[in-house]
Amino acid sequence: MALEKTWRWFGEQDNITLDMLQQMGVEGVITALHHIPNGAVWPMEEILKVKNAIEAHGMRWSVVESLPVSEGIKICSEDRSRLIKNYQESVSNLGACGIDTICYNFMPVLDWARTDLHYKLLNGGESMYFDFPTFVAFDVFILKRPNAQADYPGIIVEKARVLYEQMSEEDAEILAHNIIVVTQGFIDGVIDGSIPDYKNLFLAYIDNYKNFGKDEMRQHLKAFLDDIIPIAEKAGVRLAIHPDDPPFPVLGLPRIIGQLEDYEWLFKANKSPNNGITFCAGSLSARKENDLLKIIDHTANRIHFIHLRNTQLQADGSFYESGHLLGSQNMVHIVTALLKEQKKRIAQGRSDHKMPVRPDHGIKILDDYNHHYNPGYPLIGRLKGLAEIDGLMTGLEAYI
Repeated sequence: MALEKTWRWFGEQDNITLDMLQQMGVEGVITALHHIPNGAVWPMEEILKVKNAIEAHGMRWSVVESLPVSEGIKICSEDRSRLIKNYQESVSNLGACGIDTICYNFMPVLDWARTDLHYKLLNGGESMYFDFPTFVAFDVFILKRPNAQADYPGIIVEKARVLYEQMSEEDAEILAHNIIVVTQGFIDGVIDGSIPDYKNLFLAYIDNYKNFGKDEMRQHLKAFLDDIIPIAEKAGVRLAIHPDDPPFPVLGLPRIIGQLEDYEWLFKANKSPNNGITFCAGSLSARKENDLLKIIDHTANRIHFIHLRNTQLQADGSFYESGHLLGSQNMVHIVTALLKEQKKRIAQGRSDHKMPVRPDHGIKILDDYNHHYNPGYPLIGRLKGLAEIDGLMTGLEAYI
């Protein structure tokens, strides 16, 4: 059997419907209760509404992506105990409803960052791009974060200065709005764009982390795991942390899940097998030092969920999303390693051998241009990625 083919669905407001997913051969749905505010309890009746709708279409709710970890938990605010209690109750409710995997992240303020949401590829498709100097221009000259210059190499800051000086006020505003609001609003981000002065609010959130480095953030994550994992074990739920995107420092914020040594720390911090990971090839591949096959080798038995896409790296740390098979990573080798882990789990009689995988993001192509989809989540581009991954798995299974 191949890895379970899944699809991220944004609920009833998504213009890609469950009927469509059923027609596409999707086996499992990846979704969340996007209408429940961050930090609130997910009631069982709301969970069951979504679960029953998915199952009525012949699929299962494979993974919750995501049950958001509130900023108050990440910074250990005065409200932490209430937020932790609510998170524990939500995990228990999900387990009671038969949902067994939760993808979450511990990224401060910003879940992911791109500077161009409409990057044109040579074939005419539209992808997303993280241009490092442009991001520095946003941080240093548009956002004007205090002492931001000191966080970047001088040569990159000078490139950023030149780029900024070439921008119109409108260009600068679009860049800031895309980074702070557009990429975050549909994934339960901290700023949804309803506040006019969103840049200063964003700075205020960043300022909450001014006294925290990597060690402090690791301590906060360990405290979260120590509070949540025992509840997850009792509920039969696995937690799968998503890596930082990009997996290197931005905005002066600490990054704690982005390379092999971070996973080694994670598994020592909480030894429960319920404390696992979302293996995201796209996010991890954006750090040139990362050897993705080595990461799989060292984390395989804790991989609870899989995101597959590729990136094309550039010399200055920039990258663009290049599709699902082609790019800087050898996707044949990656999928082979994951299928071998699945085969091993089946032989061991593990109940978690399905190993849900979804095409992560997609290139906008064809009729995608006639619809409004969330950034990175077009229908046809993702369906192409799903078909490519499915075909790759089918071909490889005969030789593994």
